[in-house]
Amino acid sequence: MDSLTVQIIVTVLAGLAYVVGLAGIIVPVLPGTITLVIATLIWAIVVGGWPAWVAFGLVLVFGAIGMTSSYVLTGRRLHAAEVPMWPVYVAIASGIVGIFVIPFLGLPIGFLLGLYISEAIRQKDWRKGVNSAVVAVKALGIGIMIEFSLAMLSTITFAVAVVVHFVTA
Repeated sequence: MDSLTVQIIVTVLAGLAYVVGLAGIIVPVLPGTITLVIATLIWAIVVGGWPAWVAFGLVLVFGAIGMTSSYVLTGRRLHAAEVPMWPVYVAIASGIVGIFVIPFLGLPIGFLLGLYISEAIRQKDWRKGVNSAVVAVKALGIGIMIEFSLAMLSTITFAVAVVVHFVTA
């Protein structure tokens, strides 16, 4: 196989990894931002050249900012609402179980039910459980939106680098 063919195959595989990574930010069961960074690193190693390494640097920065801001802002909002992290972990586990119980809709239904039930038990009041669950879902949603926005910047960066690399190759 010649070098150009290998570069094209790796580029296509990296593009597919981007699809999985973007989906992983929205569906927390799949790997998200880390997938984008690793795919770009592997692509940069294989194709080489300044466009690939500049893209990797930018994707690494966007990924770090996205993951950090998502985690910090979500954590702050949950802390301000006095929602501990363990109900969120219970909700994630419930979402994973939900995938196997109810295909397609099991993840969000399991997540919401797990969060609601764990918060209702923690606060010993079913109505307060609803309020806490709503606050937690909003906080997680904002974090996901921020991380997804930066992941889209990473995707655009990767796409531009691919075009520049193959046009100048």
